[in-house]
Amino acid sequence: MRRIAYVLSAWTLLLAACGPAAAPSPTAAPAAPATTAPAAKPTTAPAAAATTAPAAGKPTTAPAVPAPTIAPTTAAKPAAAGAGRGAGGLLKILYWQAPTTLNEHLAQGTKDQDASRLILEPLAASGPDGKPVALLAAEIPTLDNGGISKDQKSITWKLKPGIKWSDGTPFTADDVVFTWQYVADPKTAASTTVIVDGVVSVEAKDPLTVLVTFKDPNPYPYQIFVSNQGPIIQKKQFQDYIGEKSKDAPGNLAPIGTGPYKVTDFKPGDVVTYAMNENYRDPNKPFFKEVQIKGGGDATSAARAVFQTGDVDYAWNLQVEAQVLNQLSQGGKATLVTAASPNVERLLLNFADPNIDEGGARAEPNTKHPFFSDLNVRKAFAMAVDRKSIGDQLYGPAGQAACNMVTSPADLVSTNTASLDVCKYDIAAANALLDQAGWTKGSDGIRAKNGVKMHVVYQTTVNPLRQKEQDIVKSGWQQLGVEVELKSVDAGVFFSSDAGNPDTASHFYTDVEMYTNGAASPDMTQYVAQWTTEQIASKANQWHGQNYHRWSNADYDAVYNQLRTETDPAKRRDLIIKANDLLVSQVVVIPLVARTQPTDGMSKAIQGEIPNPWDSVLWNIADWTKTGG
Repeated sequence: MRRIAYVLSAWTLLLAACGPAAAPSPTAAPAAPATTAPAAKPTTAPAAAATTAPAAGKPTTAPAVPAPTIAPTTAAKPAAAGAGRGAGGLLKILYWQAPTTLNEHLAQGTKDQDASRLILEPLAASGPDGKPVALLAAEIPTLDNGGISKDQKSITWKLKPGIKWSDGTPFTADDVVFTWQYVADPKTAASTTVIVDGVVSVEAKDPLTVLVTFKDPNPYPYQIFVSNQGPIIQKKQFQDYIGEKSKDAPGNLAPIGTGPYKVTDFKPGDVVTYAMNENYRDPNKPFFKEVQIKGGGDATSAARAVFQTGDVDYAWNLQVEAQVLNQLSQGGKATLVTAASPNVERLLLNFADPNIDEGGARAEPNTKHPFFSDLNVRKAFAMAVDRKSIGDQLYGPAGQAACNMVTSPADLVSTNTASLDVCKYDIAAANALLDQAGWTKGSDGIRAKNGVKMHVVYQTTVNPLRQKEQDIVKSGWQQLGVEVELKSVDAGVFFSSDAGNPDTASHFYTDVEMYTNGAASPDMTQYVAQWTTEQIASKANQWHGQNYHRWSNADYDAVYNQLRTETDPAKRRDLIIKANDLLVSQVVVIPLVARTQPTDGMSKAIQGEIPNPWDSVLWNIADWTKTGG
């Protein structure tokens, strides 16, 4: 959930210049609820160390969200003197949105991705500057070192020797291949299928070498096994739970990993307790003997716990009204961690009908919304949203009003939308559009057409700031003659991957919903993929598609498919802007605020934390230390 300014450059140049990764630079910037996109359409079902992806039907996925360099932000504090493995005690982290799974490939929210990241690791992190940083990989493959083929159709990863899983067994290329098989199998219903889109095969050339081959030249070959959507899972633990049995795996709650910590106790929706992984590859890390991620409560109480009482060491995502947050942050026990971000608070409009039940499911993609299927109606709803008041009154320095879905880097931000009527707050013009569309006001002041009343159920998470956002939006829509019913859902439920819970964001059983999302890597391809037809969420894919809107548009799909293989930077820029403009002009989504995130609170005693816009906020937790233990 971060927004950042940076300069667009050709990814081909970055790939050549990236070089082997060393420790991340101590300059930085933060990360987001992850977004995902469509699965590849592999063919033959792979065997153990297979070379061909499993057959994929309709891809599955969940939110989340992208060749540029990033302006540095906060410098990391120096490590504490005498720091070493287990030198510290308990690190207390507070997420007011409680984790519900520790298998990142089934996660639906940032809370779950972050809680998993202490255990499961990708081959490389996305560093604060957007470039990959080697974790399980021995080095970062580039064009210069031969790791990326000249035709950009393959990437070869060399793994660090001697790495062990937390159960003491060796980590090998077979685990990497299996992870691909697991995600690419459509029956797994993974939320990370974006990483396998266009991947033809993943081969274990030897125990420490992995070859990934793409169907077409790939301008961003780091799409797979990198950052918060690319963690490697242990083949031994999950091989009996690939496909339809994925949701039943005990490892979803207690994964064996290669990260600095291992889970000792997990109460989904409440608390996760971790202990040091004695098999972690760095003998001097991690510093803390134990870590606890506590969930629940609300953003305001989380801010109070870190800034005023000092009950916790780190409090995540303090989405608190600007004036209140400013007062709480004066408590003196912690500092406010903020940095640029690509994330946008947005309103999603449902293109399916949430009122029709089909076989125990609502809002199925074969149904049509009674009024949002009309573009003029959607335009009217957008024109009645007072974005400026939301940005100025509620977010202040933590965000500003926006009418683009791509808000960074600067070179990718569309200037075309500024002149669109849908980006202007105009109640009179919005009412005129509804009149023209045949929606007339009755004696009760509510519009109706063909016996259907214009009634919307508008949901978001339980959060005082978001409830105030709802009030502002509701006020505008009521001036149009719309009956608005507000609904607030506990964040632990809203961002849950529970296929049986109708109140999750992916089920989208209401007319409108609101949350923040953004690019999960500096490359926008995966972010753009969220709105493709193949990403439509439905009962068939356990609501793991990332296109919650159930919107299907051939022109948009064509833009995405071209972006996937286009290597020319100028043409890629044009395609990204075109995708943004389609989303805004067709009012698929109503952007509200370009957010500055994370707005986290961190104890002044914590050292080594480096904000990162492209990965988990806990991406380098192995380096965290604390003065006084």
